[in-house]
Amino acid sequence: MTQGPRVYGSERDDPEPGPQPGRDYRELTGGPLDGQLIEVTGWAEEDITTGAYLITPHSTYGPGGRASYGPTFSRPDGPWVWEGDVP
Repeated sequence: MTQGPRVYGSERDDPEPGPQPGRDYRELTGGPLDGQLIEVTGWAEEDITTGAYLITPHSTYGPGGRASYGPTFSRPDGPWVWEGDVP
């Protein structure tokens, strides 16, 4: 059985860590969360176009550090790219 990408925030032992029908996601590319999806269902358009600081145990700042991800100007509806780590 092939499993798709894991949704950010899901537990590794979650029986269904992948995307769910009827929800909107952005792929995270690069950095410590590469390959995961972030669910943006219900987010304001302004928040989606701004991106997010996502907590990760694998940031430069260690567990609890954040990784900054956001859309690119050339692909505002495309994947979010890693912009760097922040404390």
